[in-house]
Amino acid sequence: MPFVRHVSALLALLLTAGGVTADDAAGEWLSYRDAYRAMVVFEKYGRPKNFLQNHLQVMLKEKGVLGAGLQLSLLSKASNLSLPLDATGRAVFPLLKAAYDDNATLALTSNVSQYVFRARVSIVVRSDGVYETSDLRAACEQALVYLRHVDSSARARRCSGVRLSYQRKGADPVVKLRNGSGDVALLAVTDGATFGDDNNEGFRVVNYRFGDHADKGQLVTQSAPLAIAPLLE
Repeated sequence: MPFVRHVSALLALLLTAGGVTADDAAGEWLSYRDAYRAMVVFEKYGRPKNFLQNHLQVMLKEKGVLGAGLQLSLLSKASNLSLPLDATGRAVFPLLKAAYDDNATLALTSNVSQYVFRARVSIVVRSDGVYETSDLRAACEQALVYLRHVDSSARARRCSGVRLSYQRKGADPVVKLRNGSGDVALLAVTDGATFGDDNNEGFRVVNYRFGDHADKGQLVTQSAPLAIAPLLE
């Protein structure tokens, strides 16, 4: 059953700024080639990933709220392309051979030294807002297997659940768990970050932990989350 993910799962690939230091006058750009090499790994990955998606995330180096006016652009000799950032700092990353060959750059409307850039895997968000709990477990496992593929230190992690994140503005999100008997429980809402290692804060989050409930059930959301992240502990 296809899904849209925060996750992220927690892929912690730090992208370098193509030899440009934070003190350089041109310190507001990042090498497209460096980002491409990190992002293409997911595209070439051959194991199951039908529940997952991959983004480039712009993350603050220190904990805080990402500025609403931050913009990311792809600049090449032929054209300029805007890469819109969502509230979590994620952008859909275009894998363009022409931009790679052109040695294009990624530009921020803020000093790049304040940020790190990550390839961020998450679980696809469903348009109908209904998630089988067995699918959520499978999605988390897919994210964990992929993370272990790119980072051997993740072998000690396990899937404990998923996290749905929402904007802080407006009413609290409503996320309900419907078990196999038809009983419905409202899941608790707290403040936090979308991903476990995320410095971009200021969200309302709902955690669903696999150990608390049987697999035969559904998670039902009243409104679409910004992202769904695997909880890897």
